[in-house]
Parts: sequence; structure tokens; C-alpha cells
Amino acid sequence: MCGRFAITLPSDAMAQLFKAMPSNELPNVPNYNVCPTNPVHVIHRSDSDRRLVQMRWGFIPKWYKKPGGGILLINARSETLAQLPAFAEACRTRRCLIPATGFFEWTKTQEGQRLPWYITYSDAAPLAFAGVWQSWGQGEQQQKTCAIVTTKANAQMQGLHHRVPVILGPEDWPLWLGEAGKGAARLMQPLADGALCFHRVDTAVNSNRASGPELIETIFA
Repeated sequence: MCGRFAITLPSDAMAQLFKAMPSNELPNVPNYNVCPTNPVHVIHRSDSDRRLVQMRWGFIPKWYKKPGGGILLINARSETLAQLPAFAEACRTRRCLIPATGFFEWTKTQEGQRLPWYITYSDAAPLAFAGVWQSWGQGEQQQKTCAIVTTKANAQMQGLHHRVPVILGPEDWPLWLGEAGKGAARLMQPLADGALCFHRVDTAVNSNRASGPELIETIFA
């Protein structure tokens, strides 16, 4: 699962990293506490070019009559992505990448206290979550929305959560974006043990209104 993440890479650096044409309207960065329904950076294929655009994190199926017309779909399970009506078409034709610096997961103490952890690449490189996107609404209501694809956690990560985002390296971006033929389904796997590292962070991030770089700093408790 991925219910919160951070992005600190400047928009122009994202455009350069992903070789994408940036939109004039992009979310503010850095954002150390990206929450569901927030605007997020997304790379998708448009005609023959990659585009870096802003989308709402929270996929809205076409049949929803309003943005809150059903379950909030921030994640899409890899095992059912191609079969579920909400995601099936997007899985075939509207796959995307969602950049992040790291993401959060929570464990619980025996007393029920939620303890947050911050997860990054072991070498601190930027992450690229596999995603799917959907354009919803018409006229002034029209907006682009997205969800992060998740898969079963590897052994290293299972102590934090049984699900993790599908994270793709640069060598896999063309295939996921539909630039390199078919076979993207094989990419929906967890990273190898050791590719990620994690540390405890302050419980301030439990609030979706918290902000600031201190949210990702290591605490020892």
C-alpha cells in the first residue's frame, strides 16, 4: 500500500530525469507530506512525447457522478489491475509514472499507537511509482486523476506492510509507458530485498496537515 509520500525533487529536475515536456501548471515542491486527493507530478505518454503534468491522486472512474461518488482509489492492486472495470482500460492504454523521494508506512505498538516509517531507495535515488491515470468529467469539471499500482511486499518490507508500491527503474520506464511494445505486466513485482531502506520518523506525520523537512528526519525511539 502507499497512502502518503514525499517529493523533494524540483520540477525541472523531474522533467530532465524522465525526459518529459513539463506542463505550465505543476504542484509545488518540496512536499514532505503528499496526501490522497492532493495534486501530484505524473509522467505519461502523449502522442510521441512524454509529458510531466499535474494530476489528482485518487483515480476517478468514468461512471462516478462526482469526485467523491465512490471509494477513493489511491492504489490499484497489480493482481487485479487488468480485470477490474475501474482500471482495466487504463492498464492497457493509460499507464504512467509518479515520482517520489520516499514514502511512508505505519506499524502499531501493542498499545495501538501508530508509528510512521519513511522508506527510500538505499542509494537515495528518486523513486518512480508505476501508476495508471484517468481523465474524468467534462468542461470546467474535467480533471486528470491517477492511482499508484501496488504489489505484495518482499521479505524485507513485510515487517512494515504486506503491500508496497511497484517501483520501476529507468530501464523499465519505456515498457511501462507503452513505448517499448507489450509485456508491461512482468514489471509489477516488488524490488529485491535490500533495494530499499527505512527509518522511523516523528508521529507528527500522522496528521495530513503536517509539513516540513522534519517529517522525514530519522528519530531514535
